[in-house]
Amino acid sequence: MAKRDFYDVLGIKKGASADEIKKAYRTKAKEFHPDRNSDNPDAETKFKEANEAYEVLKDADKKAAYDRYGHAAFEGGMGGGGPRGGHPGQQGDFASAFSDVFDDLFGDFMGQRGGGQGGGRGRAARGSDLRYNLRVSLEDAYSGLQKTINVPTSIACESCEGSGAEGGAEPATCPTCSGMGKVRAQQGFFTVERTCPTCSGLGQIIKNPCKECGGNGRVHKDRSLAVNIPAGVETGTRIRLSGEGEAGMRGGPAGDLYIFIEVTPHKIFEREGNNLFCRVPVSMSSAALGGDIEVPTIDGGRSRVKIPAGSQSGRQMRLRAKGMPALRGGSAGDMFIELAVETPVNLTSRQKEILREFEDLSEDNNPEGKSFFSSVKNFWDSMKG
Repeated sequence: MAKRDFYDVLGIKKGASADEIKKAYRTKAKEFHPDRNSDNPDAETKFKEANEAYEVLKDADKKAAYDRYGHAAFEGGMGGGGPRGGHPGQQGDFASAFSDVFDDLFGDFMGQRGGGQGGGRGRAARGSDLRYNLRVSLEDAYSGLQKTINVPTSIACESCEGSGAEGGAEPATCPTCSGMGKVRAQQGFFTVERTCPTCSGLGQIIKNPCKECGGNGRVHKDRSLAVNIPAGVETGTRIRLSGEGEAGMRGGPAGDLYIFIEVTPHKIFEREGNNLFCRVPVSMSSAALGGDIEVPTIDGGRSRVKIPAGSQSGRQMRLRAKGMPALRGGSAGDMFIELAVETPVNLTSRQKEILREFEDLSEDNNPEGKSFFSSVKNFWDSMKG
């Protein structure tokens, strides 16, 4: 079967330019790539045929030889750069050509995951994500709030509308890498690929950079943002604001802003999850006789709590649903009152006298102490034995 004309294989005319040849090859390679045509048995053959044609026509010397001698330029004794008895592009050069089409087939996907850097698809690089640490009070964490923050960031240059070129002109294709963002060099049997030094991998150059941003398409500036802090946040809560991060390079999409919440310690309440703990000191007489006390709640209100007679330090009483609200809905936490029985200080002579009388009359009023010292006596007696 006679081999098809390379120009017909790629669907172009004989006088096509290098850019037209590359564009036609990529179109054919995408159309017939085996991974995209698992149900087409002829796709692999056509893919190899397109690759062979491109390997010849993309090289100026091979193209000139083909234009003059046709397929005979690479067969028998004509030479021309192809392997003897075989087809050009089926050995070392195949990897180079396949790399071209691989960039086209998968470059868009990789550009999205990698922020658009490091290839011909990365002309508009995504901006970096930013982190902002925000401290809020426990009261604000309980009720939620809207807060205005100032974020130092990079925003799109207004002078060039983010393009990086003076007057908003379109960047030009990099002449070194032809817009690929990378260049290849042959070293023996291997092809070495590296980032284009001219465009730094962007695939484009700006001939007349914007004076405001120096060709970056963005400038540094503090930006004010109104942030909604939902009720129930706690230390470590992360709030994501999509597109509020650093502006992208040369019109690329902006990154995201992540706000990390830190709830400051409170003088009265201690938080554990959605529950609140409040340590309330009570006098010795109030703990012994019992009574009512008034305690604060996080919403600014007050609650009356009854102290049972004979309460000891550490005793807890629960106020249901008086704790913190749940961040993602659901019932609120509880508030726990912990009693701290306070020993009186700076006693007068009369107070001391009354306490001594009380002590003499309280032999059976301290069951825990009586039990403890009884155990201690038994311990000492056993040690003597």
